[in-house]
Amino acid sequence: MNSKKLFGARKSHDVIVVGGGVAGVASALAARRLGASVLLLEKRCELGGLATAGLVNLFVPLCNGRGIPIMRGMAEEFLRSSVKFGFDSLNEAWKDGVPEETTNLRYATFFSAKIFALQMVEMLAAEGVDFLFEATVADVELKGGRCTGVSVLCEEGMNFFPGKAVVDASGSSLVFHRAGAETELGKNYFSYHAHSISLEGCACAVERGNIRYALNWQQGGEANLYGKNHPEGMRLFYGDTSENITDYLVANQLRLLEKLKATPRLSRTPVALPSMPQLRTIRRIIGEYTLTNADIYRHFDDSVTALCDSERRDSLYEIPYRSLYDHRFPNLIAAGRNIASAGYLWDVTRVIPPAIVTGQAAGTAAAMAVCAGCSIPALPVEKLQQELARQQVLIHFEDMWIPRERTAGEYSPARQSDPDRQKESAR
Repeated sequence: MNSKKLFGARKSHDVIVVGGGVAGVASALAARRLGASVLLLEKRCELGGLATAGLVNLFVPLCNGRGIPIMRGMAEEFLRSSVKFGFDSLNEAWKDGVPEETTNLRYATFFSAKIFALQMVEMLAAEGVDFLFEATVADVELKGGRCTGVSVLCEEGMNFFPGKAVVDASGSSLVFHRAGAETELGKNYFSYHAHSISLEGCACAVERGNIRYALNWQQGGEANLYGKNHPEGMRLFYGDTSENITDYLVANQLRLLEKLKATPRLSRTPVALPSMPQLRTIRRIIGEYTLTNADIYRHFDDSVTALCDSERRDSLYEIPYRSLYDHRFPNLIAAGRNIASAGYLWDVTRVIPPAIVTGQAAGTAAAMAVCAGCSIPALPVEKLQQELARQQVLIHFEDMWIPRERTAGEYSPARQSDPDRQKESAR
């Protein structure tokens, strides 16, 4: 890893990736594996984003609920990597790969957040990706609509890093927002958890011979991701200002402490607090096409990956290339929860596996555009699809996987949905 050299020559990189969550790591690896020089910038001291620093240590299902993996490529690579040296909860049907027979057991697992974070460092270093921790992007430089580089606040002061293409995997569309692109804010509920251990959990872990049973999610704010149990009268939370983030953290952490005070002090203790706010939706791009739930079962000619819904069995989507960019910013591309998806689809696309596969698509596109000497929107999508297919990404789902009783645009959430998003309390 060449972090020390970065502060000397100030060489330009082919691709700069902003954000070291799973989407950013996937973007950086994809671009580097195509021969691009890559710099990844992460404002914290840990890779993985919400999956690790945010303690959301669950790979939600990669399959359609019938034994067919939908999110492939790096989504599978990362899942297998996350449990290689730590605990897992993989169903037996998926232990050794794709099941030979139809199964309703899901392709999902819990994983050790901290081991996975360390593994991502190893993955980037092994591929020759340059990366910096404690590097906060403060501004972007634009010339003729193109981003020529990013200004980064580092320990030693402000530094400028030039680049030919930039992947915005910040989780908050930071680069697009700083560039003046049109974006949309997301709303978040009173939802927060830490990791804890208990005497009961330790006993269960010893009995089963698996340390994961000693580790539990300890709730602060009790709301789920669809708004159930959000306190009446409490406003929703945004991640666009330090004040809003602080309000979210203080409310949730005080609630967690209140619960811990009521717990027998010798029986349970928190072992990890999230080192980043567990805000799931912060800011997304508008893009050239905004996905909604009406796009269920819809094929797109410019699809770059297929997705399945972790909450609804058999619900399938394709992600058009157009949802990853804004033509007014020809060398910027979004990845992860920044892409153009609205409403329920934002909840579908923001979780770990979709973040990884859209990150893979974004990094691949950025590297290919730089190599071809063209803008990201001008990159021939057929060539991008061919390359992603070579990387084992599923571009289009099969129509035979669509259940007969469903039609495109049908909406039937598995859980109580989000009425509070339409009935928001006053900010």
